[in-house]
Amino acid sequence: MRVRQFLAAAAAASLALGLTACGSDTEKKEADSKGIVDKAKSDKKLVVGVKYEQPALGLKKPDGTLEGFDVDVAKYIAGKLGVPESGVEFKEARSENRESFLQTGQVDLVIATYSITDSRKPKVTFGGPYYVAHQDTMVKADNTSIKKAADLKGKKICKATGSNSWRRVTDPAPDGKLDLDATTVDATGYADCTAKLKAGALDAVSTDDLILAGFAAQQKGQFKVINDPFTDEKYGVGIKKGDTAGCEAVNKAITEMYSDGTAKTLLEKHFTGAGLKLETKVPTFEGCA
Repeated sequence: MRVRQFLAAAAAASLALGLTACGSDTEKKEADSKGIVDKAKSDKKLVVGVKYEQPALGLKKPDGTLEGFDVDVAKYIAGKLGVPESGVEFKEARSENRESFLQTGQVDLVIATYSITDSRKPKVTFGGPYYVAHQDTMVKADNTSIKKAADLKGKKICKATGSNSWRRVTDPAPDGKLDLDATTVDATGYADCTAKLKAGALDAVSTDDLILAGFAAQQKGQFKVINDPFTDEKYGVGIKKGDTAGCEAVNKAITEMYSDGTAKTLLEKHFTGAGLKLETKVPTFEGCA
């Protein structure tokens, strides 16, 4: 009798554990599948991936705080989704890990000079663009041999890990633009590119004009941007693939950011004096489908 009671109790306990585990798995799946709109509404928190080493865009200061255009845009969009500034958690997103961070749920959004490209669209849903930058070229201030993009032929240019900017110089269409015979020099990111340029290991750094302007402004007198843009770089808000509702909410927030004058204020705050023509009209969106 006691044996039968023990076996029955054990079976019941096993079933309960199974149901608990099943419930945990279900809850995890529901949490993983929750879009940014629902998460913002229920949790009042969002994790946003930004760059930590790009002056005027996303820069971590010695005191641990973050500043830059992308950082401010992230706070604005999160606020429009119902998340207070205190609920925005920032995580460093480098060019090489932006897709994996979104796919694995380590971040909810990526706002990190993340150009919308056909090769990225199968992996990421993009809101925006929130700004359209243009690829340009930065050289040392005393350089007289590179005055236009075509002068990069035969020169040493930077190849930042995870970035496609170098391809715009060296490759033919559709991935490239100029199709020039230039030598690439590896670097971990654009801060490293800038350091290598300063040290003479490179002739030029070619990437988005906002990125270049930030580095040039940070080290005044060391570098110059040649002002010969040759691409449109549509900065998108990276969202986990398939979150259409989240994308539409982000686009609504971006529209409001331009219509209420915040975009103009933020652009002037971070880039006045950089010599760039700033775009202050809402960009044409790519669409969320």
